[in-house]
Amino acid sequence: MTHVLRSRAEPPKVKLVTQVWGPIQSLMAARRNILEIIPMAATRQPIVSGRTGNVNWHMVMQPKALGRILNENLDTYPKSDVTKNILKPAIGESLFIAEGAHWRWQRRAVSPVFTHRNIANLAPIMSAAADAACVRFSTSTGAVDVYEEMVAATFDVISNVTFSGTDAMDSASVHHAINRYIDQTARVSLFDIIGIPTWVPRISRLFQTSAMKRMKQVADTAIKTRKRLGAKPIPDLLDLLLEGEDPETKRQMNLAELRDNLLTFIVAGHETTALTLSWAVYLCAFDEEVQDKLRAEAQSALQGRVATAKDCDALPYTEQVIKEALRLYPPAAFISRTAQADDVLCGCKIKRKDTVMLPIYALHRHHDLWQNPDQFDPERFADGYRPERYSYLPFGDGPRICIGPQFAMIEAKIILASLISRFKFQRIAERDPKPVMVLTLRPQGGVPLKVTRA
Repeated sequence: MTHVLRSRAEPPKVKLVTQVWGPIQSLMAARRNILEIIPMAATRQPIVSGRTGNVNWHMVMQPKALGRILNENLDTYPKSDVTKNILKPAIGESLFIAEGAHWRWQRRAVSPVFTHRNIANLAPIMSAAADAACVRFSTSTGAVDVYEEMVAATFDVISNVTFSGTDAMDSASVHHAINRYIDQTARVSLFDIIGIPTWVPRISRLFQTSAMKRMKQVADTAIKTRKRLGAKPIPDLLDLLLEGEDPETKRQMNLAELRDNLLTFIVAGHETTALTLSWAVYLCAFDEEVQDKLRAEAQSALQGRVATAKDCDALPYTEQVIKEALRLYPPAAFISRTAQADDVLCGCKIKRKDTVMLPIYALHRHHDLWQNPDQFDPERFADGYRPERYSYLPFGDGPRICIGPQFAMIEAKIILASLISRFKFQRIAERDPKPVMVLTLRPQGGVPLKVTRA
């Protein structure tokens, strides 16, 4: 890092732990906000270890050790049983959850869906969603919840790249279904904290919500209908999934596999980008100097029109703002693994069945890796700066890196540049969002901002 950060205030952050907690105190914090169980020491040490109940745990922040977990010794560190038990009722054995051979063939089959050519074909849908968001903002008065607006915009994108503009899925009902499911099932249970085996049922995870069942029914119907009618002239996400096959085995997905992966892309693909955009717009309101610089770039590149994929190369500062928002508020801010064999990380012995945590939130604010890590400064990413590998993980890394980061970045740049070029965003006193993570890092209370014409 060569540039000098100017002195500035710090945007909202999570209060990390400075004392030793017992199981009950840990549970209360974890259910309120899982990030609140991270020790402050995790922002200064390579590894922090402890024991809660029957669980030995290790939080790992050293890039070299993270590379071992995510890449070199991947099979030793599959997703934790707790994570699988939370998500499996909603998205089955999809790409996000599957392990080993079942994951590998799905990854090979799905990877071609996210080629540059396919993303470019779908980019006009992103521009249309940005235009619709601009129309909504132009008719708004008073405080606007930018988070709600970004959820609407990104759902417009994912529903239209999935179902080509049909009315197969309703944005409000789907987001309600996702929220209800997460709130009901994703909070940590006392059994998780003290190490009760995962085969012992957690009451809150025994039943699927009716809304989630409805989502699955809608997806099944859409797949069957598309199979009957055939592909669109410009293939959408569903067409590409239907056509996808493992190049090694020629295996294609059955109905359940298609549906589970479709729902994975819908849930993960719209909310994570909505969160990134919400935090990015908030940070622009937090630092008006950044917002002014971003607007100057966007107005120069766009000349009053909505952004397209062709504009992205002319929006480097927009990309810097997005990357810095992802550093401060990564949607997947806390990842958990269950060791399947003994290992050594940072000189620390890891035993089989130990819980190994990757607190991405702490990694992105680690004092050995980032200068003034709690400050917002997009200049960190100026001139194409690339952090040390495994020190910046908004999309993960290794073989299981997020399959759609290019899709997400293009979508975020198109929407953010389009909005900032036309509107000015200002904070509202005493209404700053609070970063709270249940399954993703969300702005508690939304992102209410004053919006005016630029």
